[in-house]
Amino acid sequence: MKLKGLSIVGLVLTYTFGATVASATVVRKGNPEPQGQASADKVPNGKGWGEQKIEEAGKAKPIRGNGISYHGGPVMLGNVGIYYIWYGNWSGNSATSILGDLASNIGGSPYYNINTTYYNGSNQHVSNLASFLRSTNDNYSRGTALADADIKTIVTSAINSGLPLDANGVYFVLTSADVNETSGFCTRYCGWHTHGTINGADIKYSFVGNPDRCPSACEQQTTGPNGNAGADGMASIVSHELEEATTDPDLNAWYDTRGQENADKCAWTFGTTYTTGNGAQANMRLGTRDFLIQQNWVNASGGYCALSYP
Repeated sequence: MKLKGLSIVGLVLTYTFGATVASATVVRKGNPEPQGQASADKVPNGKGWGEQKIEEAGKAKPIRGNGISYHGGPVMLGNVGIYYIWYGNWSGNSATSILGDLASNIGGSPYYNINTTYYNGSNQHVSNLASFLRSTNDNYSRGTALADADIKTIVTSAINSGLPLDANGVYFVLTSADVNETSGFCTRYCGWHTHGTINGADIKYSFVGNPDRCPSACEQQTTGPNGNAGADGMASIVSHELEEATTDPDLNAWYDTRGQENADKCAWTFGTTYTTGNGAQANMRLGTRDFLIQQNWVNASGGYCALSYP
């Protein structure tokens, strides 16, 4: 996800900074992506922006419509497993309960149902099914300054130490506030997702940092609806990366000509909100908790940002 205040034009996979600028530049219904040649499309690179790529000879052009295009890759079908790897020091932090409740209740919700508007080349649609399956802890096995390669290593180690090897799951490396991701956490993105081969399987995984490390960059509000600004901020980032991993797991399925995936197109827009008992803003209730989670792009009726579908 992109950083607060950073324009989303030309950005992609990550949950990056910004309410104000991102809100002003997000593509909305009635303003679809530019219609150009496939060779002009930017492709997701996993870091929040698109990159130019030379199209292979004979490759089918994207199927365009609704402000986002299908590029032929797979989507995640059926029940998507959610796995958490709590990296660093989370002792006494309510984030483990808050984000656990998010993962346990997002599947089957009107919000996650937006993803059912996405499909593969056989017209098989994403299901409104996601389940929180397992979590584990990692006590700084790679230190406090992580490179991109360390994230895959952490996921691999967690699988080798007991997490299931699940090609239809998304593994989230959730880092405590004293941990940095050196390729751009807090300066270029708040989180990202990608995929890689682990033990012979195509595994989808994501980095999500604790916004308490950089509140002005990755937190929408200083008081969250669950009383933990970092965890409440992470809830929106986790949701963003989950829906992108579901609809574009291998970075070759659903994105627009700028290289923006579905959640990128609505980053830092929250729709209608309400005030919770502690004065924080929220826009949905999942299980017994209130959350403030960004909107997602509906791939129907011309395309638009929303909090639910239909």
